[in-house]
Amino acid sequence: MASSSSTLLLPLGSSGKRISANYQGISCAKVRGVLVRCSNSELTVKAARSRGYMDQFCLTKRRDMIGLLLGVSSLVIDSFEAEGAGLPPEEKPRLCDGSCEKELENIPTVTTESGLQYKDIKVGQGPSPPVGFQVAANYVAMVPSGQIFDSSLEKGQVYIFRVGSGQVIKGLDEGILSMKIGGKRRLYIPGSLAFPKGLNSAPGRPRVAPSSPVIFDVSLEYVPGLEIEEIEEE
Repeated sequence: MASSSSTLLLPLGSSGKRISANYQGISCAKVRGVLVRCSNSELTVKAARSRGYMDQFCLTKRRDMIGLLLGVSSLVIDSFEAEGAGLPPEEKPRLCDGSCEKELENIPTVTTESGLQYKDIKVGQGPSPPVGFQVAANYVAMVPSGQIFDSSLEKGQVYIFRVGSGQVIKGLDEGILSMKIGGKRRLYIPGSLAFPKGLNSAPGRPRVAPSSPVIFDVSLEYVPGLEIEEIEEE
């Protein structure tokens, strides 16, 4: 039987691929919703062109998608790095500024039996806090390079703890026990009196390796209850 041109209305698959069928010996296709009229003599050429268009379309879409994903990834990474950078070291609040650092060079270093070393930036007044008393202190904690990894100044509130009760690292406990109210001191804490397990890094803060030396600038603001006892004795 002689073949004739025919039109088939076939639904386009969700994948967008060419759908073909055989109707009375004639193969026809619908590409991207466009109805294709074909005959036996035109089949090979039309099929080849359709495949070429679809391959080119898919390749372009893949490139666009890859470009979009790379762009989003770049934005996320840049945002994370910007957040992780934090404030530059010179902009972070400190208990000892540039002029204080110069004065420290002329202040003698005191070394205790445990290996703790300290320099009194300012000697306070009154008695030292007894073991077990609560103390209110400001502190700036640094690694030996001077990078800050913790600070009560950044948090905006003094740190209150019971001194000599093991609530803080050994070097800080020992260093504050011999301070007086209003005093300010730099503590050079050896690794044996610092953080046995270390501290993980955080955005804008360096990592503290296990049992590595650290530096604390500390100011003893007040000792709750100690002033009251002094007033009653007077």
